[in-house]
Amino acid sequence: MSKSKNFWDNASKNYDKTEERFEYIHQKSRENTKKHLESSNVVLDYGCGTGTTACEIANDVKEIYAIDISSKMIEISKGKAAEKNIENVTFAEGDIYDKKLKKESFDRILAFNMLHTIPNPEDALHRINELLKPNGLFISITPCLGDRMAFLVGLQIRLVQIMCKIGIIPVPIRRIKSSDLDELITNGNFQNIDTEKIYKEASSYFMVAKKKISLL
Repeated sequence: MSKSKNFWDNASKNYDKTEERFEYIHQKSRENTKKHLESSNVVLDYGCGTGTTACEIANDVKEIYAIDISSKMIEISKGKAAEKNIENVTFAEGDIYDKKLKKESFDRILAFNMLHTIPNPEDALHRINELLKPNGLFISITPCLGDRMAFLVGLQIRLVQIMCKIGIIPVPIRRIKSSDLDELITNGNFQNIDTEKIYKEASSYFMVAKKKISLL
């Protein structure tokens, strides 16, 4: 078992509780996302966590394939879907590089609150571009820990980064800025079509980016 998977497995039981303080950001990002969904869409939810977003948007799309590296997160997600009788969401343990995911097979790909925690975001964006259909949309919300945040949140982030450096938390937590994400999107062969900075104790950046069509 990888250290990062083990970390997220252990975090899963309290994950929803720890995210409650940022519910305004989460709910706002889900509301924004629904504006860019169509009933015919096949969606990939990359890093689905405990499945809250997938369950909330299930009625707005045709089908969702939701993945996370944490088997414990997936267990919780399946329980939520079962409680709500949601049948068009498939939850599975896995990552974006799984060979079962076919090129140009998704209309929308979501990545909520995770681009700042993965080892190689540039590689992930390349893979996302590969999996999207022509003119498909990549929709994300990312904590911008290099932008404005409340004093206490800033102290917590510094503590987390210290824990990352000494190996207690085996996940890279980057203090990125919204401008860094704009550059990441541009270099990943996407075009931003909708952005919003959302603030509630910390800054998060909501983005909708369209896959550029190659003329070659």
